[in-house]
Amino acid sequence: MSKLTLSMIVKNESHRYLRTALIKHRDWIDEAVIIDDGSTDDTVEICKELLTGIPLQLIQNAESRFSNEVILRKQQWEETIRTNPEWILNLDADEIMEDQFAKQVADLLSQCEQDVVYFRLYDMWNETCYREDAYWSAHHTYRPFLLRYKPNFPYLWKETAQHCGRFPATINQFSYVCHPARVKHFGWANAEDRKMKYERYMRLDPNAQFGWKEQYESILDDQPRLIKWEE
Repeated sequence: MSKLTLSMIVKNESHRYLRTALIKHRDWIDEAVIIDDGSTDDTVEICKELLTGIPLQLIQNAESRFSNEVILRKQQWEETIRTNPEWILNLDADEIMEDQFAKQVADLLSQCEQDVVYFRLYDMWNETCYREDAYWSAHHTYRPFLLRYKPNFPYLWKETAQHCGRFPATINQFSYVCHPARVKHFGWANAEDRKMKYERYMRLDPNAQFGWKEQYESILDDQPRLIKWEE
């Protein structure tokens, strides 16, 4: 059986989606590596509680590193490969694989000939609908979430303070396959989170050097186009 390592960054997730994510995923992962990026709530305790019985490496940063995301992602990567992983599933604390994936993951890992598995990510705008318009169409593109680790490969990063990617940039040289299972992203699913993220982008990237200015401005749209999620 192939070993599957869940790799995740968390910060102050106790009242958001961490519980749901860990409960959904714990049944089919073999170990977890979690970077706590300066939480001041009980996020760490939740991780320990819900991953009881699963090997867990939990690293706590005294101060958040998110303002320079590539530093944080490099830390996540280094701590993850330190465990000698086979397959790495890199999910954020507000990203949840759809239910059908639990029945597919074992066959995928045992039969996959490629080294990276790409999935589509859907930006949920509430608990039951995702957003789709000119600025919000991430789900039209497959993105890497699952990687077979190759110890001797030269892993290099996109050296940007924001939007650096969750994996080293050089994995784009690996063979890959696109999988039909979808990822539900709840990071935009309530108005308070959207306001907080908008303000953070305005603070960290006011000139949209690392992102898309029009998309930043669309975060607070009053009536976005929403489509109901269907399992």
